[in-house]
Amino acid sequence: MGWSWKIGKLAGIDLYMHATFALLIAWVAATSWFASRDVGEMAESIVFILALFGCVVLHELGHALTARRYGIPTRDITLLPIGGVARLERMPDDPKQELAVAAAGPLVNVVIAALLIGVLSLGHLWQPMEQVGMERGSLLQRLLIANIWLVLFNLIPAFPMDGGRILRALLATRMPYLRATQIAAGLGQGFAFLFGFAGLFFNPFLVFIALFVWIGAAEEAAATQMRVAFAGTPVQAAMITDFRTLSTTSTLGDAVRLVLQGHQQDFPVVNEAGDIEGMLTRADLLAGLSHHGAEYPVTAVMRTNCTTTTPHEMLEGVLQKLSQEECRTVPVYDGGRFRGLVTMDNVAEFFMIRNALQKKAS
Repeated sequence: MGWSWKIGKLAGIDLYMHATFALLIAWVAATSWFASRDVGEMAESIVFILALFGCVVLHELGHALTARRYGIPTRDITLLPIGGVARLERMPDDPKQELAVAAAGPLVNVVIAALLIGVLSLGHLWQPMEQVGMERGSLLQRLLIANIWLVLFNLIPAFPMDGGRILRALLATRMPYLRATQIAAGLGQGFAFLFGFAGLFFNPFLVFIALFVWIGAAEEAAATQMRVAFAGTPVQAAMITDFRTLSTTSTLGDAVRLVLQGHQQDFPVVNEAGDIEGMLTRADLLAGLSHHGAEYPVTAVMRTNCTTTTPHEMLEGVLQKLSQEECRTVPVYDGGRFRGLVTMDNVAEFFMIRNALQKKAS
């Protein structure tokens, strides 16, 4: 994820902090300082936010470790102002496994809340509830309240929250996966409308949540529709066979000429034997031009970690690669020979053309 800094590794999973999360900490510190003019209270506010997001990291780790049990790796976990995001390589195909992965996060917060209740009770540390809030009172009691809210918020049956995935998984045990997704996404957008309406009168932050939920529900429904539509469709049905390549001796200026001559934006870089050495993406081309100029070699800025596929692999699997890889073009190999390219754009065009033909046929 762009604008993110790696801050460590947890259970073998890279942990990142988005730049906006640092801004949140600065905002909390400034708000506390201007409200109290007390360094101690400002430090306590920062500690509370860090502890809260520690709980969020454990929440996301619950998803990741449960997915790992089913052979699904997690690429990374990123801290955002609205919470955390664990990027799984894919969601489980089995609804029961998806249910377990989705429920694992809120369950972690339930365990944290139970532990905090135990500590507060054993230590006789409870304060009257009227003296405790998100901005005042015992740190442990505030964390308890925050974890309870995290459970309740994440269990709202709306994508992209865990509750939406739990609902989809439960529905998918009784109906087709696509239909289950459409119902869950529709319900999620209904919640988004309610959040937005309430935000106009009570709390503007609810409008932001509404937008987040609405977009998340729409994206999940569209992604699932495309994935189901491509089930059983091989790569060779949608791959680009008319494409241009660059050689290992090409410069960025050569790439610019190819861009201006046609519609291709990402270019395979091949050696004299015709084997691919890397991919020059549009973003890397522009960055290279701005920093080094047109005479700079493409091999110095190309990506060498792009995944490949074969003409016979299913398109739904390649879609997952395209959505997860930084390189947005997948080279297609067959029998050691370079056969074509698959990009998100041409997959989307193939999807629209096939939909139009199906409508005509019906």
